[in-house]
Amino acid sequence: MTVIDLAAPAAVRGGVTEFRLLGAVVVHDGETGAGIVPPGPKQRALLATLVIHAGEVLSVDRLVDELWGDRPPANAPNALQAHVARLRRLLPAPGHEWISTLPSGYLLALGHASTDVARFVRLSGQGRAAVPEDPQYATELLGRALSLWQGPALQDCRRGPICSAEADRLEEQRLITLEALYEASLSCGRYAEIVSGLERLTADHPLHERFYDLLMVALYRGGRQAEALGVYERARRNLITVLGVEPGPALCARMEAVLNQSPALSAPRPRNRDLAAEVAQLRALIEQLVLDQKGLR
Repeated sequence: MTVIDLAAPAAVRGGVTEFRLLGAVVVHDGETGAGIVPPGPKQRALLATLVIHAGEVLSVDRLVDELWGDRPPANAPNALQAHVARLRRLLPAPGHEWISTLPSGYLLALGHASTDVARFVRLSGQGRAAVPEDPQYATELLGRALSLWQGPALQDCRRGPICSAEADRLEEQRLITLEALYEASLSCGRYAEIVSGLERLTADHPLHERFYDLLMVALYRGGRQAEALGVYERARRNLITVLGVEPGPALCARMEAVLNQSPALSAPRPRNRDLAAEVAQLRALIEQLVLDQKGLR
């Protein structure tokens, strides 16, 4: 067992265990503030798979396939049982039976524990919903959601089909959250601040048209029309070279708007937070307090 020091986020203090998959697979022990890292790749893959399907029974065959693929050991069920036994000894909070052995397989019960994935999904959803009415508050929520990522999701156990599919799904959700964060930042008039970040994203994801779109708007609003048109050409070149297709209608329309200096591209006027936005923020805070209280019981 490897133990590392982790700063416990406020949402999981007070003895609440949190299973973290947004980066390396780690179990945050709310009692001690330590991070427990399963000692080997198969242990980490097993724990991650059980957490992904927490509350569900996973058959022995499915878990064997996740850990060993098409080259399982001759005594695969016994080897799996040994890994489960090690995980039971590893997990915190003695007295709570995290992993149950059933006739049809194994089941991990979270109980009052949480996961960083659930927190990310909740914060991302609240933030994306707030973008149209309160972009400033949206940037706060979306920034908190993205701060939970400590590296690529499930970065050390993505060989099996379950963890691989979940890593891909989470990465797609991360990109959607980033899109919303930059959209909200544009609405707040922060176009100059976000150009460098969007430049990196277009380099890291050269086929992701939405990042080019947002970068073009940010550059245009900063008085850099020629550079905005250059971004379109770069996107077009990448798409044709890799996929053999032209940019989609949305990006083409953005290029035309930039070329024609469309008034629709002008930065929105800043507005005060209205009552509805204040109520939405208060509701989100109440929901968080309720979740925290449940975790402390």
